[in-house]
Amino acid sequence: MDPVRNPYTPGAGSRPQALVGRDAEIDAMDVTLQRVLAGRNEQSQLLTGLRGVGKTVLLNEFEELAEGRGYFHEHIEVSEDGALASALASALRRVLLEMDAKRRLGGALRRAFGVLKAFALRLPDGIELHIDVDAVAGPADSGDLEADLAGLFVELGKVAREHRTGIMLTIDELHYVDRPTLTALIVGLHRAAQLRLPVTVAGAGLPNLAALTGEAKTYAERLFTFPVIDSLTDAQAEEALRAPARDEGVEWDPAAIALAQEVTRNYPYFLQEFGKRTWIVADGPDRITGDDFRRAVPLSIAALDDGFFRVRATSSTKAERLYMGTMARLGPGPVRTADVAAALGRTLAALSPTRDSLIKRALCYAPDRGEIDFTVPLFGEYMKRWMPGVRG
Repeated sequence: MDPVRNPYTPGAGSRPQALVGRDAEIDAMDVTLQRVLAGRNEQSQLLTGLRGVGKTVLLNEFEELAEGRGYFHEHIEVSEDGALASALASALRRVLLEMDAKRRLGGALRRAFGVLKAFALRLPDGIELHIDVDAVAGPADSGDLEADLAGLFVELGKVAREHRTGIMLTIDELHYVDRPTLTALIVGLHRAAQLRLPVTVAGAGLPNLAALTGEAKTYAERLFTFPVIDSLTDAQAEEALRAPARDEGVEWDPAAIALAQEVTRNYPYFLQEFGKRTWIVADGPDRITGDDFRRAVPLSIAALDDGFFRVRATSSTKAERLYMGTMARLGPGPVRTADVAAALGRTLAALSPTRDSLIKRALCYAPDRGEIDFTVPLFGEYMKRWMPGVRG
């Protein structure tokens, strides 16, 4: 097939595979944005699921919805160190600057800038934003992050409401955020919701995100829904493969579809990767056969191993690799931590630091008490193929 026409290349114009079957989440977010802008309470979404299932793509879609509804928007990706407060301050500075540039609010924003500057100066890392105003004492500079973030959201929300606009933040990798900061974020949003201010947040994280937010504040369930973003159904996976090719006048044979569903287990990112390379090797001119897909499998696996999988594994320690390799042999997961300990001839207590480190770095997660699983689909198979000391 013509590589220039490859519809599975990211940004090629076709609807991303990760959005197939996600209409309910997209429609719900659009309703949320409209209601919040109208001064009505509505739950936003914290998307939960493994890596590679399309959470980030959905957040990007939410961003486009927000901009289409007249919101000012910024995106934050939380790093492994869990720092969010300073990133929030920087993101909100960009929001205010954009509001000022587009709406030319002038003095209306000066106080908001001052409150934001005071907030930033009281953060633990003491960042100083480049804002040419004096810090405004009072609303958000007490040093209590919960109270200060609530005060900041209220201040910015009032400016947005007065000028008939809204503020939306999308936050990815939210599971990394430490408990105090996550609590403060929830408290701030709760206060904005109580005052019916047009400030909202949509986020995404690993499957334990719902539990983390519930532990941070029990009323988080009143602020958010927690859609589980998982692999696609067979029908959705078939559509994710057929639709982009059909736009180019190409059809998939049923045998090729069945093989793709079996190998990728219907995970959106894998459907895209295998689809992309199947297109490259297919003889064409207007069909993709089962043989085409089989020839693309080694290329697709090699690409995943060298990128998607390896980037998440190369920084692990020898002890972590041994732990994950044992999980892979015992899997597919989730597996019992007691079984991992028994297989390694160690006690649960002795392995606890390794387990905790894997969870903290989001290589693994605990789906239930006494269980552990990989955060990346098919990662166990990668471990058995590539990591030292792992035998299938």
